[in-house]
Amino acid sequence: MNPLRGILFKIGAVLLFVLMQTCIKATADHVPPGQTVFFRSFFALPVIIGWLASQGMWADGIRVKSPKIHLLRGIVGTGAMGLGFAGLGLLPLPEVTAIAYAAPLMTVVFAALFLKEQVRAFRMGAVALGMIGVLIVLWPRLGAFFADGQAGEAAALGAIVVLGSATLAALAQITIRRMVATETTSSIVFWFSVTASVMSLLTLPFGWVVPTSTEIGLLALSGVLGGVGQILLTSSYRFADASVVAPFDYTSMLLALGIGYFVFAEVPTVMMLTGASLIVLAGVLIIWRERQLGLKRGKARPNMTPQG
Repeated sequence: MNPLRGILFKIGAVLLFVLMQTCIKATADHVPPGQTVFFRSFFALPVIIGWLASQGMWADGIRVKSPKIHLLRGIVGTGAMGLGFAGLGLLPLPEVTAIAYAAPLMTVVFAALFLKEQVRAFRMGAVALGMIGVLIVLWPRLGAFFADGQAGEAAALGAIVVLGSATLAALAQITIRRMVATETTSSIVFWFSVTASVMSLLTLPFGWVVPTSTEIGLLALSGVLGGVGQILLTSSYRFADASVVAPFDYTSMLLALGIGYFVFAEVPTVMMLTGASLIVLAGVLIIWRERQLGLKRGKARPNMTPQG
């Protein structure tokens, strides 16, 4: 265990994912989301394959015990990715980031519903606080649907699709929790990129375009950044506990605010910052609670040893 290295890897992963979103947002006015999913997934594959080969994990990367659950994870994850990319073309980057933070909150709820995990009042209260934050971020966009004509409709649609992306991302996390019992991490990463690449081709009849040379470069770069980011994310959990590195997910908001302002001239509103602050607070509270419960379980284990 090397917590500092794990934290640095996690921050590096978050930075690369935000840069990936920046590349995608820069092409979103011309390139449809399905085509973007293809570039993001396909160009991540060489990076992932090279990593698996260099780590001697190629056999684990292609070994599958349950193809059906890989397919389910691929469908749900690809849907989350496509909706998220669509939202980048309709909303400012910081707002997309803030709404996407709803995913870990929904994961807590879905874990209780589908995995029968015990969720007590503290975590449910944190989820409720976070969802209030999500509503604060969404409210101006949904209100603009009736007040600002076509622009308001686009913003409202963007808010809805990003929330849909967060919902599917939470379902993907629940699927992964089931998968780790039988599937290796390397196989989950590899086959998701393969599945997303193939599934994105189904959107060909719905208006793929011929990208400019600049757009091709940005889209290919998004795949490389996403692939390297996934490797750093996976590696971060090898060197530190999840509860240690998880709070650094929220550094993406600072990065998104900076890139949104300096690259896309997006000025955050007070409502967006207020809602995002509540969502981040709720997420940190849930992570803290998970860590406390983990420590309690660790202390309880020795007491379960049979006594002579």
